[in-house]
Amino acid sequence: MGGSAAVSRHKLPPAELSGLLRDLGVMTRAGVPIIEALKSIAEESDTSQKRIAATARLLASDLDAGISIADTFDRYPDLFPESVRNLLRIGEESGTVDRMLLEAAQHIERITALGRDVRQAMIYPAFVFVTIFGAGLFWVYYVIPNLAELFTQMHLKLPAVTRGILAMSKWLEAHAGVSFAVLLIVVVGTWLMLRLHTRTRRMMYRLAHRLPVARVIVTTSGMAFITEHLALLIAAGVDIVRSLGVLQRSLSDEYYRERISKVRDSIERGEVLGAAMRQAGGFPPMALRMIAVGEETGSLDIQLKHLAHEYRERLAHLIASLSEIIKPLIILAAGAFFILLVVALLLPIYELVRQMSVAPMH
Repeated sequence: MGGSAAVSRHKLPPAELSGLLRDLGVMTRAGVPIIEALKSIAEESDTSQKRIAATARLLASDLDAGISIADTFDRYPDLFPESVRNLLRIGEESGTVDRMLLEAAQHIERITALGRDVRQAMIYPAFVFVTIFGAGLFWVYYVIPNLAELFTQMHLKLPAVTRGILAMSKWLEAHAGVSFAVLLIVVVGTWLMLRLHTRTRRMMYRLAHRLPVARVIVTTSGMAFITEHLALLIAAGVDIVRSLGVLQRSLSDEYYRERISKVRDSIERGEVLGAAMRQAGGFPPMALRMIAVGEETGSLDIQLKHLAHEYRERLAHLIASLSEIIKPLIILAAGAFFILLVVALLLPIYELVRQMSVAPMH
């Protein structure tokens, strides 16, 4: 318990974790005992990378106490993913710890890249949305109230669209505190529901797998994650049922987690992987066909590696294409919003100018 608490204070971000595993893999491959490699990393990182140094000292202390490599890493599930811990156990049993350390480092780098690619797809639209929202607030709380006062003083007859916008602005200005509180509650409440409530999270992922653009993103990223984990574990010699269990616990996508659970149950009843995935539904036909070929030819791990690479490439291409598609759509939406504001507020001004221009004629 004391070691686990200690490591939680020094939890490594993925880049540092993969770097630690890679350094261990390189040194053990060169013949350096793993305990000496850990001590060397602790000394080298002590000033510049304190979290890595603390983790290395912690692991070295356990190994010094006579705990096996696999059991040492198993003591810290919050630090080392289950897939990595399984690789190290297989490596210790087969005498290939160096290779498994390098495989684990590459695995974390690929999984991190997947998450980064998905986040990149949302950065641009999120930035533009925040910008539009901020500009809209400026208009609602500053520009429109000043113009509304001018219109009132001039006794102008306002079009319906202008009256609607002025009424909305007046209401928002009068209920600013309530509006922000409601918005904050909705945002925080939604985040908490998605984070803590499995049924809500499952419903959102099911919806994402049905919406046109979101479906492509979540399917591609989900299949890249699934095939990456299965390829790694099966190639390392982990049996398919155990690999599916690790995958199920690692998945954040509740839609695929539910289906992987069904696949695992079918395999435990004697089905092969391809047939079980077909029965569970939700998996792309190309993946099902390649997995079936891999099972028939005894090259399942190779086919899964091909699939993982293909889906990573597709995801990268999709993110690049999606950014180009989203940009004009967001510009059109923002343009439409501001055109509505400008037209609604310029019509009364135009009417005012017209009245002033014809006044001398009377």
